[in-house]
Amino acid sequence: MSTSPELEFAIRAVSASATLVREVGRKMVSEAMSKDDRSPVTVGDFAAQAITAQMLAEEFPRDGLVAEESATELRVPEGTVLLEEVTRFVNSMLPEANTASVCDWIDRGTAVAEGRYWTMDPIDGTKGFLRGDQYAVCLALVDDGQVQLGAMACPELSVEGGTESPDKGMLYFAELGTGA
Repeated sequence: MSTSPELEFAIRAVSASATLVREVGRKMVSEAMSKDDRSPVTVGDFAAQAITAQMLAEEFPRDGLVAEESATELRVPEGTVLLEEVTRFVNSMLPEANTASVCDWIDRGTAVAEGRYWTMDPIDGTKGFLRGDQYAVCLALVDDGQVQLGAMACPELSVEGGTESPDKGMLYFAELGTGA
């Protein structure tokens, strides 16, 4: 199956983000904080969004990113510890990362949903992630209102089901006109 550069990017981005989120989960450096809508957000959410946004800026700099997180909470004095944790994890994959660049990368996810853009849920199932259970990293490309492709990494999912298998981690992807 031949894949487009965009699908290859989506696969690389969700794979890198899922690897990072899994590492955050293993070390579980901090509890989740609550957003205004009372949904949880973790170091993993911020780190995955930062990684994907930076990768997108390099490969498709004209494309916007519509994602869940904003660095607003990280830029205030009360967010300093959380920002340092996020930066440490992002820095493990992107050595050039610092607190300012991480915030900028996260905020790249505040684009307007119009024309051609990517949309991301850095951790779909944050409560499952916090329990050490199932979650996914999701990314899709939308062009003029039509989904063109999507990729989803499920780091804790195994063919046998459950999270106990040593050979876990599944990746799903589909592209318009070529199937899944």
